[in-house]
Amino acid sequence: MTDGAELGGGVGNDGLLVVRCQLGEREAFRELVAVWHPPLWRYVRGMVGSPHLADDLAQEAWVAVVRGLPRLRQPERFAPWLFTIARRTVTDHLRQTYKAAETAMEEATAVVADDELSGVLTTMQIEAGLAALPLLEREVLILFHLEDLPLASCAEVLGVPAGTVKSRLYRARRMLRDHLAEKGYEA
Repeated sequence: MTDGAELGGGVGNDGLLVVRCQLGEREAFRELVAVWHPPLWRYVRGMVGSPHLADDLAQEAWVAVVRGLPRLRQPERFAPWLFTIARRTVTDHLRQTYKAAETAMEEATAVVADDELSGVLTTMQIEAGLAALPLLEREVLILFHLEDLPLASCAEVLGVPAGTVKSRLYRARRMLRDHLAEKGYEA
């Protein structure tokens, strides 16, 4: 879904939008955000669980995009660059959260409350299954399956070889299937 083609433009159009942004066209940035905010938000939401926290972290990621966009030398590589920024934003947040045990406990409680009320049963089952996975496996499933990034782009975002992405995908799928089966869902 995030290759840009289904979002209104295709990879070439993303590159053109980035160049227009780099030239200072405000409307081009609005278009870029309109195309890429939903996939960015879904990725962040999948990583942190809470829609409210995802709003804040996605906004932080967009601020980093605005600051870094003039230095982006390969506009056609915008998607992996964007998800790399989002990953760093989430990682920074998780580091801060793990340092403060009380804060982490409060957020976990809020995430459970949000998830209990959102979506349809199937979505809740999948989200619960994803939440049960270790962070590395959860992240690769979100990037590859939910954000439809190609294997090479996933590898670039994660900073690992494509073979490692394949291994993580295999392990993550197996772990998700086992978790859902353990909970009584047909996986």
